[in-house]
Amino acid sequence: MKRTLAFSGVAVGLLAAALVASPAHADRGHGKPKSKPLAETNFAAKQVAAFWFGEKMANLVKATPYETETKVAAKHVSTMPKEIADTKPGVVSSSGDKKTTGTSKNVNLPRTTGKVFFIGTDNKPHWCTATALQSLHKNLVATAGHCVYDTVKDKDLMDKWVFVPGYYNGKTPYGIYVGKMAFTHFDYTTYGDGDFDYAFVAVYNGVTPTDAGASGKYESRLYTSKWDAERAKAKLAADKTTALSKLGVVEINTLSSRAREVPVTVAEFQAWNKGKNLTGNGPWAPLTSAGPINDRVRSDDYRSDKDSYVSRDGKTLFWRVKQSGNHEYKYYSRTFEARAFKGYKVVGAKLTIGLKDVGKLGDNVGGQGLAYNQKVGQPTYVFGYPSGSHPDGNYAFTGKTLKYSYGKTFPATASALKGEALQGIKSSFTGEGASGSAWLYKYSNATRFGYLNGVTIGVSDTDGNNRYDTSVSPYFDGETLAVYKAAAATPSANIV
Repeated sequence: MKRTLAFSGVAVGLLAAALVASPAHADRGHGKPKSKPLAETNFAAKQVAAFWFGEKMANLVKATPYETETKVAAKHVSTMPKEIADTKPGVVSSSGDKKTTGTSKNVNLPRTTGKVFFIGTDNKPHWCTATALQSLHKNLVATAGHCVYDTVKDKDLMDKWVFVPGYYNGKTPYGIYVGKMAFTHFDYTTYGDGDFDYAFVAVYNGVTPTDAGASGKYESRLYTSKWDAERAKAKLAADKTTALSKLGVVEINTLSSRAREVPVTVAEFQAWNKGKNLTGNGPWAPLTSAGPINDRVRSDDYRSDKDSYVSRDGKTLFWRVKQSGNHEYKYYSRTFEARAFKGYKVVGAKLTIGLKDVGKLGDNVGGQGLAYNQKVGQPTYVFGYPSGSHPDGNYAFTGKTLKYSYGKTFPATASALKGEALQGIKSSFTGEGASGSAWLYKYSNATRFGYLNGVTIGVSDTDGNNRYDTSVSPYFDGETLAVYKAAAATPSANIV
């Protein structure tokens, strides 16, 4: 999942010159929001929530940061270029716009920022940073586009996507919000254009567990071929309406008077003959039979220091009996048969958990505003969950708690990302976990609100000292606003 970007100081300089004239920027994208459902039904959303809450939140705890570290040689421009905006600058109000501003000497962290968790294309749980935005339905989240949509491998949405605002040390203080509908820019999902590597996700009402959850056994119907069972397993793994884990295919023999006699495993034979000594003479359950006892097993062929064991293929029982009057053993083996049909089943763990509705995202944590077409060079806070190490091996951040950095934005470019109008900011954030970090313009420490003016899509070591010192983001313009408006029109819904 790692990317290596080629950032060029020369390219940044050329960008500055290009932006002075800048006729191309206004039509650099198609301006078309692209939407796709994450969890299409309430039942599907319940299953997604159960997946993360179940088994004492094991999947949430073991999730790793989505690795999008980017090492680039960036350089900011000495003089600010002409506006790169495609329309007039503007903002969408935040939840704090009507609150008393006051003053505060401390940097108070926003409740709106948290982590998004999802299953990546490697089928493992990962997380990025994201933040809640103000919207009509109070249900909107913003993050990096690559934390919602994979443009490299499967070219599809991430699975089991949820937002956890205020996440810290494995805690979910405001509940979990399951993704309902994802909105991205056409040029990002179609061409992987880094200028549009952002996403807005409408979420369901939040939920918290009413119990610790339980894991029951899942068992499919019997398939006559292993190929059919493997296909069913793959379908289950991709099904967003189920909360299944530890899926596997096992061979099953089913007793039938119409079947011919076939070898069976010791475990199967024991299950049909519960409580019976398999080294004895029976009687055995109908349609099952034990083979003759082989009393010519050599000590060299006995592969255990225990008095009995089963062969690796599960079909032969070995045991030993100590001879009277000395310390020597006699060794035996036996196989088992049954009149049975061979088939295959998909087995695994099925998660169940009670859920309680905690209301809309915006009612619980509020929402940041949105800024677009702003002048580059604005003082900006960056809030995120950086994790991992710098190139020199220094492990600077753990990703367990929310961190911040502060600086002024500057123009940048990255050809490897097809990014011609990016913005950068000085920041020591490492790349793992920082993807999607919120860039907040005019952030108030008193109200804890400001205006989202970017999201981190990569980090950079600009001075070559093997320490990341710069983060990069798409420039938010009128096309960003169009994607936001499409997402903001999505109604909220409860799942319980």
